[in-house]
Amino acid sequence: MLPASIQITGEMLSAAEVQDICESLKEDGVRLLSVRGCQLSDRDFGRVCRSVAESRSLAQLNLNLGVVSSIGRTRHLADALKTNRSLQTLFLHGSPLLDAGLVTLNPALSTHPSLVCLDLGDCMLGDEALGLICGMLPPDGAKSGLRELTLSANPGISSKGWARLSIAVAHSSQLRVLNLDYNPLGDQIAGMLAVAVASSRTLEVLDLEGTGLTNQSAQVFLDMVENYPTSLRVLVLAENDISPELQQQIGDLLSEGEDDDDREALPLVPDPASITAFQQIRDKYHPIRDKYQLPAWLPHSSKG
Repeated sequence: MLPASIQITGEMLSAAEVQDICESLKEDGVRLLSVRGCQLSDRDFGRVCRSVAESRSLAQLNLNLGVVSSIGRTRHLADALKTNRSLQTLFLHGSPLLDAGLVTLNPALSTHPSLVCLDLGDCMLGDEALGLICGMLPPDGAKSGLRELTLSANPGISSKGWARLSIAVAHSSQLRVLNLDYNPLGDQIAGMLAVAVASSRTLEVLDLEGTGLTNQSAQVFLDMVENYPTSLRVLVLAENDISPELQQQIGDLLSEGEDDDDREALPLVPDPASITAFQQIRDKYHPIRDKYQLPAWLPHSSKG
C-alpha cells in the first residue's frame, strides 16, 4: 500500500486522533503530514515527534502557524530530526522560534541527509539564526544543502545579516528557490542580492514581494537579466514601488531566457515520485489582505 497524506488545519486534536497519526507514522503509512494551525497538548506533540523519528516514509512535515510554540516543542522536534532520515520538506512558517529556537534545531537541520526544502518564514529570526541558515547553503564542492529556502517576514534580520546571506547564495551549489518576501530589504540589499543572483549557477526563483524596493532596484535587475547569463527564471517584484513597465520588461526577458533554455530541469527533491505524490505548499505572508493565504506550489515554469 502506498503511503498516504494526513492534512488537518486549525483544529483541536484529541488524544485519539494523535494516536491514529502516530500509529500511521510508525507503520510507514504517511508521506505527508500537515497539522498547520492545530492545537495539541505538549505531551501529544512529543508523541508525534517520536513517531516522526521512527518513520521511514515521511517526506513532508507541515507544522506551520504556531504549532511549534515553545522551546520545549522545539527540542522535541530537534530530537526527531536527529533520528529521522526520510524527511525532505519541513514547514515551520509562523512559529515563534526566535534565534534560540534555530540554535536548538540547527544541529539536526544542518546534518539531516535528505532535507532540501525549509520554510522559516515569520519565525521572528535575527542575525544569529541567519548565520546558522547560511551554513545550510554550502559552497561548491562541499556537502549538499537546501534547494528551497523561505525566510519571509523576518524583520529582525539586519542589513549585515542579509549581506551574509547574499554571499552564501552566490556560492551555494544547490539553492534553486529563495523566498524573501515581506522583509524590509530596500534597494541597497536588493543590489547585493542581484550580485548574488548573477553569481549563482542554480537559483531559478527569487521572491522579493513587498520588500520596499523602487525602480532603482528594478533597473539593476533589468541590466542583469538583459546583459548577463543567469539561471533566474522567476523574479517576483509585486507590492513594491516599481513601475509596471519595468516589471513587464524584466518578466519578458526572463520568459525569453526560459524559452531558449533547453536544459532539462532537475527536480527540487531527490525522489521524482514525491513531486507527483503531493504538492508542496508554503504559507504566504501578506499583511495587506489576510495575513496568511495558502497558495498551491507551482512549477517554476508557470509561477509568476
